[in-house]
Amino acid sequence: MGNDSRPAEPGQERSGERLARWVDSRSGYRRLTRSARRLVFPDHWSFMLGEIALYAFVILLITGVYLSFYFHPSSNLVVYQGSYTPLRGQLVSEAYDSTLHISFDVRGGLLIRQAHHWAALVFVAAVFVHMLRIFFTGAFRKPRELNWVFGFLLLILAMFGGLTGYDLPDDLLSGTGLQVVNGTILSIPVVGTYLSFLLFGGEFPGEDLIARFNTLHVLVIPGLMIALIVGHLALAVRHRHTQYPGPGRTNGNVVGLPLKVYAVKAGAYFSFVSSVIFFMAAVAQINPVWNYGPFRPDQVSAGSQPDWYMGVADGLLRVMPGWEIDFWGHTLALDNFLPLLVGVLLFLAMGAYPFLEAWVTDDDREQHLLDRPRNRPVRTALGVAWLSVYSVALIGAANDLIATRLHVSVNAVTWTVRIGLFVVPVLAFIVTERLALGLQRRDRDKVLHGRESGVIKRLPHGEYVEIHEPLDQAHLHALTAHEQYRPLKAAPARDTDGAMPSRTQRLRVGLSRVLYGPGTQIPKPTADEYKEITGRHRP
Repeated sequence: MGNDSRPAEPGQERSGERLARWVDSRSGYRRLTRSARRLVFPDHWSFMLGEIALYAFVILLITGVYLSFYFHPSSNLVVYQGSYTPLRGQLVSEAYDSTLHISFDVRGGLLIRQAHHWAALVFVAAVFVHMLRIFFTGAFRKPRELNWVFGFLLLILAMFGGLTGYDLPDDLLSGTGLQVVNGTILSIPVVGTYLSFLLFGGEFPGEDLIARFNTLHVLVIPGLMIALIVGHLALAVRHRHTQYPGPGRTNGNVVGLPLKVYAVKAGAYFSFVSSVIFFMAAVAQINPVWNYGPFRPDQVSAGSQPDWYMGVADGLLRVMPGWEIDFWGHTLALDNFLPLLVGVLLFLAMGAYPFLEAWVTDDDREQHLLDRPRNRPVRTALGVAWLSVYSVALIGAANDLIATRLHVSVNAVTWTVRIGLFVVPVLAFIVTERLALGLQRRDRDKVLHGRESGVIKRLPHGEYVEIHEPLDQAHLHALTAHEQYRPLKAAPARDTDGAMPSRTQRLRVGLSRVLYGPGTQIPKPTADEYKEITGRHRP
């Protein structure tokens, strides 16, 4: 028997080969490399959304490290003596002073600063859309529930990471946003005051806010995000990639690109994403803090708007009536607390849905094939309704700008948004469900009668009909491979012991009927129906 670890003859191996053998004997990287070569990556455009998020995060880290060399996270006042003439001689914080120094005096500083901000917007958007892709295709099902939680937490951390970074320059616009944040925190019953003092280091605006936000933005949040991304990728490798149904694709395999081909495409894609972000940073100005001026607690920036991902919270605040409740000598500010509660519940519903669906369907099997959104009408309609709430609230965040640009009353815009928050989700649910059912009917008709060929034929009795051509096997498989759940059977009024079914059991059965009961899906063609129809069409 040979022994690969025996000493080599002098001059038999080069120093690089000896180093590689030494590293492999202690780390086993060659076995990991061989395992990695067997990985297969689905080649579908929708999987690129997650890659955009990853590449934007890398750009965030690189540009963030560069900016940290010049940024001073301090609220101490200094006299500005930089290159921006309109602000010379004014008292500003060191944070604001260093932000202007980066923008005007550091070589490439403004480009890097704007690239950092644009990358943050792209990162949150990519994570958000990637989560929607996972939701609408059912990629959150077993065994990927934990991966869904990781992605959901990553989205929340990305939003708070953007919020903390947005407030670091200590300009008037970010200060206006902080006043809103402080008011929302103070509206939390019992603990709101303590949370505000803890965050700001005393009465708003405090002296420690910038330093604390900098620690959160630079250390805590990125560290947690890196851990979540690593865990997300590790679970993705462990569970294999999901894939869309098609010929030869089952729950037991993955059809796609080998690692070598995928690595080349990923490198090119990273370069493309980086180029787009830096191109936007070069040609599209974002967050010009010198126009806003330094933060002053007695001033508010007109037309202030948060970044898009926080617009839902700002929109809910703007359209909420000024309700307050006084009890036991305390005032509960519902105009701030209710929007906070609604926003939290909106995102918690998003994070908890996979577990709710698994509980309702009672499906404990591993699922590696994705759903077409049309084949899950109720789930798709719920997702669109959720998006409609988000979109209407986002419109509410710009009620003042809409009123100014369109020359309408701001009260009219506010009331339209208020009504839309209740009406639009219902309409969106109904329309989406009907569209999904209509697409299912079209798929059923295609399977049974074939596709339209565009050839018109006249029958002997004078009728004109269009000739239909049968679908190929690949197309037939894509339209019929999905599984249709059946609702759970209703529990008997009393079991053998005479006990009534619990409320939880009744709720589970009721939700199951809502998701997969009568009228929620079109039965797909059976093999007998297909044989009968195709046999009838044969000459």
